[in-house]
Amino acid sequence: MTSIGGVEMVDWNLAVATATRLVRPGPEVSRDEARAVVAELRRHAKSSEEHVRAFTRMAVSGGPASDTPVLVVDRAGWIRANVAGFRQILKPLLGKVQDRRGGLPGGAVLGAVGGKVTGVELGMLLSFLASRVLGQYETFAPSTRELPGSPGGGRLLLVAPNIVHVERELDVAPHDFRLWVALHEETHRTQFTAVPWLRDHIESEIQAFLGETDVDPATLLERVREAVQSLSGGRPADEGDEADGRGAPSIIELVQTPAQREILARLTAVMSLLEGHADYVMDGVGPEVVPSVAEIREKFQKRRASGAGRLDQALRKLLGLDAKLRQYRDGERFVRAVVNQVGMDGFNRVWTSPNTLPTKTEISKPAEWVARVHRKAES
Repeated sequence: MTSIGGVEMVDWNLAVATATRLVRPGPEVSRDEARAVVAELRRHAKSSEEHVRAFTRMAVSGGPASDTPVLVVDRAGWIRANVAGFRQILKPLLGKVQDRRGGLPGGAVLGAVGGKVTGVELGMLLSFLASRVLGQYETFAPSTRELPGSPGGGRLLLVAPNIVHVERELDVAPHDFRLWVALHEETHRTQFTAVPWLRDHIESEIQAFLGETDVDPATLLERVREAVQSLSGGRPADEGDEADGRGAPSIIELVQTPAQREILARLTAVMSLLEGHADYVMDGVGPEVVPSVAEIREKFQKRRASGAGRLDQALRKLLGLDAKLRQYRDGERFVRAVVNQVGMDGFNRVWTSPNTLPTKTEISKPAEWVARVHRKAES
């Protein structure tokens, strides 16, 4: 535990309690229907393995990471799993805060109060997200009795109530939609189990990002003020990212050092690749096993782009979730363009090493990645 005098810097239990108390209830289903949904999602997760691996031509290597469990969870289960993941990945950063605050007068009291506040804030964030996530491949979460993972790290989560909610909202065939979602998440599992270095690479980038975090309270407060002014219109119009049509940056973008922005650019590129690849695969496999894939994609894209209303759109901007939507779009375009130009085997050179991952610029200009990676390999 990262704590000061026995007091954790983040009250993780409070985060779970807050999120589970605030999260909206799922759709109404009978007990028999719930059991049927869970059973079908498990079947789809299993059948997706063969479909995804055949389409992507990615061979899953042996070892502990290749045997990742599939967990069909409710919203509370998703919350508990993600708190465990946050707790694991943030340990180094919270350790820095502990070292900085431990020598201050009243540091233990500040830690206790701050831990409660941060726990509530994290819980509020997770309560918002818990009703929106359909599935997730957890790369870093530790294994527990309640939420088992593979010995090498990783587990696949399918959030049953959210899947049922969306399939009803879109008025699509439940069988097809559930398999379509499973294909997306299975692609993520295949990415990490077939590319042994990928998990360590992403973790090292995240830890480098966290390691650059300035934990000086005055500096952090100033960055937060800049972010709030930007979001409220108090920042001059000629500052920020107006030129690219995105509007003012989110808090996540502003509360960063220059070094963090460079790391974030690399992380954005790799996450765009992973999300875009999953979208490309789920649609590419689709026609063979999901007859209504075209209808599902059309309706889902409209839902994804529109959000649930003004409040939802404001929160997405505040949290940087609009950037996540761009990752799906830009990454899928990159994958499609590369496969069209050099085929699936040519695209799969992207998994050779960290040096063959696309840059943020190459995500939007796939021909530059093809020229760099294929020309170098053939010279």
